[in-house]
Amino acid sequence: MKDTDRLRVASLQYWLRPVKTFEEFAQQSTDWVRNAADYKAELVVFPEYFTLQLFSLDDPDKSLPELVRAVAKYKDRYVELFLGLAKKYKLTIVAGSIPAEGAKNLIYNESHVFSASGGHGVQQKLRMTRFEKEDFIVSTASPGKLRIFEAEWGRFAVAICYDVEFPEIVRAAALEGAQLIVVPSCTDDRQGYYRVRHCAQARAIENQVFVVQSSTAGGLSRYPAASLNYGQAAILTPSDYGFSRDGLLLEGIANTETMIVGELDLKVLKESRSRGTVLPLHDAQTSEVMSRQVEIVQL
Repeated sequence: MKDTDRLRVASLQYWLRPVKTFEEFAQQSTDWVRNAADYKAELVVFPEYFTLQLFSLDDPDKSLPELVRAVAKYKDRYVELFLGLAKKYKLTIVAGSIPAEGAKNLIYNESHVFSASGGHGVQQKLRMTRFEKEDFIVSTASPGKLRIFEAEWGRFAVAICYDVEFPEIVRAAALEGAQLIVVPSCTDDRQGYYRVRHCAQARAIENQVFVVQSSTAGGLSRYPAASLNYGQAAILTPSDYGFSRDGLLLEGIANTETMIVGELDLKVLKESRSRGTVLPLHDAQTSEVMSRQVEIVQL
């Protein structure tokens, strides 16, 4: 019988390198899923925009919006690839994210989730960075729903990179029973990476959830916006008895091609929510309630 109190997760530091065909991209992805399965992972996480590796199949002189739209045309093949991998290796895959064309010819940033049983769900990015809006011309999610995914071991949500910087998004997921927040991220420098990382740690503490972050590394030197990546995969925990020291279960060596594998104790998480040293999820008030209690004091 499967132990639903423990979950083994694998998180990638995915190396962006030039590829000559979609099949080459598919092989790199397949190799990592197979490696995760070899380590008995039940969940494997790819980073945001790792699919920009497919820029290298196109002309580097094209504009960024043109390159992004070109990658979006591979969405069906991407879905077919990862749906097959999840079934073959009998695990759940959060397949990073891919640009996707939606209504009115708009482009969205979508994270696709695949299960061993053939389940397939989509979480669109809810908040766009300035670069995405102004340079990629990627649109804010419409209708902008936060989805909670139900697995046999429990509930989880996907907060794509910048989304984890907004406390209300993760709080909503935790209040709906999410025990894990998956954060596929793509950042080009240390400052950007640590904005995401520090916010991910804060979300783990204030919502008493596990957070798994996956990051891009490497780069495509001929393609703007994919030329530099700063990344480090991490598995973060609440900061309390029963969890890892400093709220860090595991992290990779920054800016290398690797995968980290860790085991989450969901029973300890459940107990911490009712018997922890502090109970931030239970004791929280909404921003709306708190705003009515603000008083300005003139000094």
